[in-house]
Amino acid sequence: MVRAAVLSAVGTPLDVTDIDLPEPGPGQVRVRLAAAGVCHSDLSLSNGTLRQPVPAVLGHEGAGTVVSVGEGVEGPAPGDQVVLNWAPSCGECHFCASLAEPWLCVNANAGTTVPYARTKAGGDLYPGLSTAVFAEETVVSSRSVLPLPAGVPLTEAALLGCAALTGYGAVHHSARVRSGESVVVFGAGGVGLAVLQSARLAGAGTVIAVDVSPHKEELARAAGADEYLIASDTTAKEIRKLTGGLGADVAIECVGRGETIRAAWNSTRRGGRTTVVGVGGKEEQVQFTALEIFHFARTLTGCVYGNCDPARDLPVLAEHVREGRLDLGQLVTERIGLEGIPAAFDAMLAGRGGRALVVFGD
Repeated sequence: MVRAAVLSAVGTPLDVTDIDLPEPGPGQVRVRLAAAGVCHSDLSLSNGTLRQPVPAVLGHEGAGTVVSVGEGVEGPAPGDQVVLNWAPSCGECHFCASLAEPWLCVNANAGTTVPYARTKAGGDLYPGLSTAVFAEETVVSSRSVLPLPAGVPLTEAALLGCAALTGYGAVHHSARVRSGESVVVFGAGGVGLAVLQSARLAGAGTVIAVDVSPHKEELARAAGADEYLIASDTTAKEIRKLTGGLGADVAIECVGRGETIRAAWNSTRRGGRTTVVGVGGKEEQVQFTALEIFHFARTLTGCVYGNCDPARDLPVLAEHVREGRLDLGQLVTERIGLEGIPAAFDAMLAGRGGRALVVFGD
């Protein structure tokens, strides 16, 4: 038995309880978690914005140590420190094999619908985003574990599994920020703070952070923001004023709301680029006129997992961490236990703080 935070039904609070976690089967790896980040996507799974079979153990941003491996596993071995990959590519579908776009793999979340453990009462239990890291231990596909490069603290390495990779990729792979370009970031949560740091890594010129909360200004500036704005109806005008009357070269939206996406679009210059990282519900609508699309010649793109290939990008981020250019601890505003996850969800809904990190004992 291991302790886990279980979502019994969509829209209900998580229940910290014991679950029956089996030994790994063929092609599987069992991992003892050191830490797990509480991401907005976990909140979206819990409230039904994203689909998730239940009952389930949520959590997809984690790092830990391999405990045991199943038959046929090559590579990961007991004692190895690893980062969990919540969207492992199959290597065979059209997006993986033909387009070399593993972040769009059609089979990445196939494990989500397959029971991986049992509840205390003996019922099936599903893994949130195939990883289920809101637990002391988890069992995942061997494709879901990536070796942790040397020199990165295991606890903070959990953030490499989602926030850091997504933020880095949004800047370097999706928006493709160039040296000297102005960048505005909407949302200063865990991913937004990673975007701000990554914009600095890319050599951005003026970096502007926008959020609804005045309490995040210090976090945003520490992560690399030159300017901090409280979101309002005049945000786009304020951004144009800060960018010589033109608008930002790049806007990156990390909230997932229709009005915020629209504000990001309005904030970019003619010919500018808007990247949407935030995951919103299908009820969130964004409208454009045909004339403005022609006139402004802006580009609007979605961004899944930072358009990253974790196997390629994780070593790059690790090098930035070792050299002090990327500070994972700067993304964390609270360290909690499993029991603190519901409060962390409430904080996200209220727009408070950056990343809450669940830290497991020895």
